[in-house]
Amino acid sequence: PFVVEAAVAAQSLASLAALSDFLDFSKEPKSLLETFLYAAAFSPRPSGELLRLVLDKLGGKQLAPEVQETGIVALGSLVGKLCQQKLCGLQQEVERGVETILTGLQAAEEESEVVTYLLALGNAMLPETIPTLLDHAEEGPTAITAAAISALRRFPTGHIFGKVKRAMRRIFHENRKSYEKTCRLAAAEILLDNEPSPTDVINILLAANELEMETAAFLLLKIQNSLRADHHPARKIMKDIMRDPRINNYNFFSKAGVSSSFSGPLTVTQDLLSTFGMDLLFLEGGFLRKSVSDFSLLSHGRRLRAAQVTIEAQGMESMLGENVLEGEEEAELMAGMSAVFFDVQLRPIVFFQGYTDLMAKVLLSSGEPTSVVKGNLLLMDHHQVIPLQSGLQVTVKLQGALGLDISADMDVSIWEQELKTSISARGSLAVDFQAELDAPFLQATMRRQTELETSIHFDTMLRFSSSPVLMCLQLRKEHVPYK
Repeated sequence: PFVVEAAVAAQSLASLAALSDFLDFSKEPKSLLETFLYAAAFSPRPSGELLRLVLDKLGGKQLAPEVQETGIVALGSLVGKLCQQKLCGLQQEVERGVETILTGLQAAEEESEVVTYLLALGNAMLPETIPTLLDHAEEGPTAITAAAISALRRFPTGHIFGKVKRAMRRIFHENRKSYEKTCRLAAAEILLDNEPSPTDVINILLAANELEMETAAFLLLKIQNSLRADHHPARKIMKDIMRDPRINNYNFFSKAGVSSSFSGPLTVTQDLLSTFGMDLLFLEGGFLRKSVSDFSLLSHGRRLRAAQVTIEAQGMESMLGENVLEGEEEAELMAGMSAVFFDVQLRPIVFFQGYTDLMAKVLLSSGEPTSVVKGNLLLMDHHQVIPLQSGLQVTVKLQGALGLDISADMDVSIWEQELKTSISARGSLAVDFQAELDAPFLQATMRRQTELETSIHFDTMLRFSSSPVLMCLQLRKEHVPYK
């Protein structure tokens, strides 16, 4: 696997030719093929030849579902990064990649296939695909609506214009049809995070009073977070609105739910702000519906999602004998996870789907955690020649690689009536910087090597044998060696 990752990182014609000869998508183990596809997806400056190799390997073959899904989301990432290099419309491979995703979306019949193609469009972030995403967001069933809104949230503020905001208002306020609570909350977040108007903020606040307790508590905490965060686009508007005692009062902000939303700084420097956020949305009966942990970097008006892990569970009400709220459809029993690392959406992982699948996993569980992503990624690859005033030239080279191992586990005990989830993220970053002055009479080199290792574990445990549900959350960070 490491040699495959190194060959993708090199991206020379020889290394890509070797990969083409070596990788047989009909025979190789799934883990090795996913290693290749993720290495391509995370490439900092992919080439048209790398995209062509991925397209050729995916085209016209019967692939394992996991490999097909990973390939589609990797394709979206490659197309997006090549378009950022201003190669859209100039390279035939990029046009072919866009067409492959859009054609696949139109032909997709299974809900899971549609979701995969929508997430690929989120990775690509092409403005011309926004109308397609809006159609799926408004008209699709819950899973498709959620995936389309998730893809729209990836776009920079400049692309969240009037048409997008009008659609998000219709979803949040349910003007045309009813939507599942997580979809409504995601639509509200798009409105709040992208230069919100005072009218939007006031309408969302007023609507919160009509929502059930847990959803309202979560949404109001989201809004209050915007007041605390200096960088939040809604902060100034929120401060103005909060001067109105008809809104800023106990009646509005006294929801007694256990759902929570928190965001705070980890590191603050003149050029960089790193933040950690945690969202926990519960059902009315006290069961965890969705948890999101987010590590982001903000610098000079740009945001990079370093890591965002989402765990969702739905349909648990029926298993616990609780009634579904009026107006909501009874969701299929399901638990799964999705992750975004360095602005690349990974293939979602399903822990179980349906009661039969849950029973099979409970009875046949290996006890081994599910690997989300594992490998070595080239994140920085910079080469620059700087002419000095003296007439000499300095050559600067910067390379940064990340070793990553993310795994997740969900354990449901029907007999003990307990649910445990755990996410483990281990990473090591190596950065190599070199500046070289080469002149006929003088040669000088300055080199700096940095190594950093870290490990974060997030565990949740719920005991639903009695009411209210008992919950324990634990975030553990191990010692960070730095050289």
